[in-house]
Amino acid sequence: MKNTGLNELRTMFRKFYESKGHYPMKSFSLVPNKDKSLLLINSGMAPMKPFFAGIETPPSKRVTTCQKCIRTGDIDIVGQTDRHGTFFEMMGSFSFGEYFKEQSIKWGWEFITQVLEMPEDKIWATIYLDDDEAYNIWRDVIGMPEEHIVRLGKEDNFWEIGTGPCGPCSEIYFDRGPEYGCGNPECKPGCDCDRYIEFWNHVFTQFDRQEDGSYVPLEHPNIDTGMGLERLACIMQDVTSIFDVDTIRTILDEVVRISGVPYHDGAEKTDTSIRIITDHIRSITFMVGDGVLPSNEGRGYVLRRLLRRAARHGKLLGIQGAFLASLSEKVIEVSGVAYPELEEKREYIHRILSVEEEKFSETIDQGTNILEEYLETLKKSGEKTISGEQAFKLYDTFGFPLELTQEIAGEQDVDVDVDSFNANMQRQKEMARAARKSDTDAGWADESILYAAFDATEFLGYDTLTADGTVKGIFKGRDAADVVSEGETAKVILDRTPFYGEGGGQAGDVGLIYGDSGCQAEVTATTKFRNVYVHHVTVRSGELRVDDKVSSIVIAVKRNQIARNHTATHLLHKTLREVLGNHVEQAGSSVTEHGLRFDFTHFEAVPKETLAEIENIVNEKILQFIPVTSVEMPIEEAEKTGATSLFGEKYGKLVRVVSIGDYSIEFCGGTHVSNSGQIGALRILSESGVAAGVRRIEAVTGTELIAKLNEYESLVGRAAEILKTNPSGLLSKIEAVSEEAKACKKELEEMKMQAMGGQMDQMIESAREKNGVKLITRVFEDTAINDLRKLSDEIKAEHKGVIMVFAAVNGEKVTLMVSVSDDLLEKGYHAGSMIKQIAAAAGGGGGGKADMAQAGAKDKSRLPEAFELAYSLL
Repeated sequence: MKNTGLNELRTMFRKFYESKGHYPMKSFSLVPNKDKSLLLINSGMAPMKPFFAGIETPPSKRVTTCQKCIRTGDIDIVGQTDRHGTFFEMMGSFSFGEYFKEQSIKWGWEFITQVLEMPEDKIWATIYLDDDEAYNIWRDVIGMPEEHIVRLGKEDNFWEIGTGPCGPCSEIYFDRGPEYGCGNPECKPGCDCDRYIEFWNHVFTQFDRQEDGSYVPLEHPNIDTGMGLERLACIMQDVTSIFDVDTIRTILDEVVRISGVPYHDGAEKTDTSIRIITDHIRSITFMVGDGVLPSNEGRGYVLRRLLRRAARHGKLLGIQGAFLASLSEKVIEVSGVAYPELEEKREYIHRILSVEEEKFSETIDQGTNILEEYLETLKKSGEKTISGEQAFKLYDTFGFPLELTQEIAGEQDVDVDVDSFNANMQRQKEMARAARKSDTDAGWADESILYAAFDATEFLGYDTLTADGTVKGIFKGRDAADVVSEGETAKVILDRTPFYGEGGGQAGDVGLIYGDSGCQAEVTATTKFRNVYVHHVTVRSGELRVDDKVSSIVIAVKRNQIARNHTATHLLHKTLREVLGNHVEQAGSSVTEHGLRFDFTHFEAVPKETLAEIENIVNEKILQFIPVTSVEMPIEEAEKTGATSLFGEKYGKLVRVVSIGDYSIEFCGGTHVSNSGQIGALRILSESGVAAGVRRIEAVTGTELIAKLNEYESLVGRAAEILKTNPSGLLSKIEAVSEEAKACKKELEEMKMQAMGGQMDQMIESAREKNGVKLITRVFEDTAINDLRKLSDEIKAEHKGVIMVFAAVNGEKVTLMVSVSDDLLEKGYHAGSMIKQIAAAAGGGGGGKADMAQAGAKDKSRLPEAFELAYSLL
């Protein structure tokens, strides 16, 4: 057994299973695809669930992967132990109803003993208590000594989650030697000591657990194996900690270099911080690379939590300034070959981490100081719990994740009232929770079950807009039917269709279906579930029955309009990457007959001049009349062409590649024009942000530009009519009116300031005095707070020993301001401290600097009370 690098181990595993006829699939994105049961992919099997459940067809009955995974369940002990981390890679081999236990175990044994050359006497296996079949394979086929085969119970060696597919498993262990053991002569796998390390689990999915708790054998049992790459590397490199594995140690050494703090193999308190940063930078680099962006919800919250936790531990080590973005370079350096998306998104990852760390650094010091005040107060009172209100304020105002507050408090043996914190969060989350509830995929999943028994529809729509076929199914709502009559609506399934089913952002086709019996049905929409096309119809005359022979006709004009816009999105996508950078990924799209909407990953608004450049390039490509071609080919061949794929999307063995000359090459199942010139022209209507790090462009093409032009002409005409000019003189008229308005506004402001200035002496004379300080209090109706700032500056310029408390009342809105003359600042008077109490007296809150502060107030009737409090504060 020789020392083998982590990257080499990954390659060896992949090549071994390729030699055994396994299809090598790339790692799926960390963002689950159509699986809302998970925030992030947390195992090699997780993205395979649709294959095991029969919802999707795998590219092969034998598959192998090395899947990137994130688990945060043990985040509190990351860095404190040798093996816990949030990011890891899971190597796996899978059989979807083909080979079973014996073949899986034999290949596993071959790999670890012949390829990895592990000593056979160091290998142990555990099996489920009653799994004699696995026992016999290990003993009789593999030749493992009986004393190396350990039977364990359900908790250890049986895989199941509720009802559904489940089965026993066999785990493979490596004996690290008695020096790692507990000293018990009976020690073996299953013991809690560190002698035996489990590194490969072979799950034999052979039962279907029923609601009543019984187990029914599956007709086609499956194999699911998973081996932690980092754990295997520990064995092969003879190290006890994942942080000493070659690639991870490279990152750790960089943390040591930039912090200047030595590493002592986990023995010192600072080692925990070094390990946390090392682990977390792997997670956040891969997460951002897979399109996850920091937010206060879902997986974005996980990312933000990890990033801020790493940033805080950097401060504990004494690292000055932002460092995570530059540290991510080491992750890309050691993992970029295996995961090229990291290299492709290097600049994007760097930018997102820089922006988020900078944002956190602006608040962490202030938030930490406030938390320390809370802790100091608790210490003096002898209490041991931070209130939920205090924790929520840290979260809401300073961006402190609850877990960060708990971690810092925990370091001083202080708890946080989590229940009260959650109660404070409840109101903010109600709307988001309701939105998520309505946006679940349960409806999709339920409806897909209706069509599961139907064969895939033969789609002919790439080559023709008409086709003959047979009605295979009719559904009225969720109920199957034999016939749909005149005036009724239904969902109709055909064996062959020219109608494109809505998917990939492209709207479905509409048209007509004619039955042999004289039926005429209007197709108002077409959807698709897996490969079954569902036609939403309204019968205009006659009846449509199951098994009827029909002729289908797609409305050509709408199809052509959609195709024009779809091809335009490809040109737009390519041009965005050319102009903005390769970090740009499609984040969603909508293509209809009326226009296109294209969402893409980008970290800032696109300037108008850059949008104009993008639009010009796209129109230039349109005017070049570039041929548009589509070819179906094996995915390996398609990848060699450099075709762009939709990030996180699953593809089968065969993919359709759409090329616009050699300018744009993309995986795409949609419909397109045959020449870029058929698009006519493209006009960008708007660019906006739709989520953190996601921008949206809306545009129109072809004849829709005429509709927009007519709309704008009507708008210009109406504006000219209102301003009593003609369209050609509209601009000069607007400029004249604007200048006139500015002059009036300026004159009005000057008059207001003169009027207030004229009252200055009166305000000084009527000021109340206490301890040698003059207090001016006054309410101003319909006055901007900026005007009051100017007034206070004028008063302070001419008078000393003055504090002003002004209230600007505009309708129901009340804004309070406290201003302190400079000579009083030296005596300890502080506007920010005063405003908190004064505003609270009027039902508001706020803060500010020592010389000037402002706050909102809710109850203007309590202003006299607030002014009186201001006097008492002197």
